[in-house]
Amino acid sequence: MPKVAVVAALEREVRPLVAGWQVVRRSWDGREFKFFESDCAVVVCGGIGPVAARWACEAVCASYEPEMVISAGFAGALTTDLKVGDVVIPAKVIEAGDGSSIGTGTGSGGLVSVAEMASAERKRVLGAKYGAVAVDMEAAAVAKSAGLRSVRFGVVKAISDVLDFEVPLVEGSVDAQGRFHEGRFLAGIAVRPWVWGRVATLARNSSRASKSLAEALSVQIVDMAEAL
Repeated sequence: MPKVAVVAALEREVRPLVAGWQVVRRSWDGREFKFFESDCAVVVCGGIGPVAARWACEAVCASYEPEMVISAGFAGALTTDLKVGDVVIPAKVIEAGDGSSIGTGTGSGGLVSVAEMASAERKRVLGAKYGAVAVDMEAAAVAKSAGLRSVRFGVVKAISDVLDFEVPLVEGSVDAQGRFHEGRFLAGIAVRPWVWGRVATLARNSSRASKSLAEALSVQIVDMAEAL
C-alpha cells in the first residue's frame, strides 16, 4: 500500500502530477472515489470545500491506511509577497470557523481555511486577522480527519490567485457535494462579459500553479515515503 496519501479538491490541480498513474475507482460509505496510484503515493480528488475534503480523507485513509496525508491544491495569497505559482508549505493550519490551529511539524507561516471562496477584500481581512500567508477551503478539514485516525498530516499548496485578484464566481457551479459543474460555470460566465478577462487570467494562473504544485509534491512524496 502507498505510504503517502494526497487529498486535493479538483483533478486539474494535480493533473501534471498524476499523468500516467494507475486509476482505480473504489466505493466508500456509499460514494464512489477516483484514486490515482503510484508505488509510493495515492491521490484522491474529493471536491471543493471542507465537507468534500473530509469525505475524501476518510475514504483514502480507510481504503489505503497511509502513514501520512497531505492536503494539496490551489490557494489564494494573503500577502503581496506571494505570486502565482509560488509554493506554500505552512507550519500550521488555522480553521477560520473556530480559530483553532493544527501544526504540521514543518514549513513556515500559516494557512487559514475558510468555508467559502474568499474575495479580494476578505483575503486582506483574513491576512490581518490570522497573520496567515495563504487561504484555502480544505486543509483544516483534512487535518482534523487525519488527526482522528492518528495519521501524520502535511500541506503543500500553490498560489493560483494573488492578494488583489477577484476570483470570478458563478452561483450553483459547485454543488452540495463539492463537485464543480463546468457547464453551469460557463453558462453563468457567458452572460457576464465583464469577467471574461478574469476567467482567462485564472485559467493561465491555474495552469502555472498546477505545474508548480506537481514539482513540489513529487519531491515531498519521495522524501516522506523514504522517511516513513
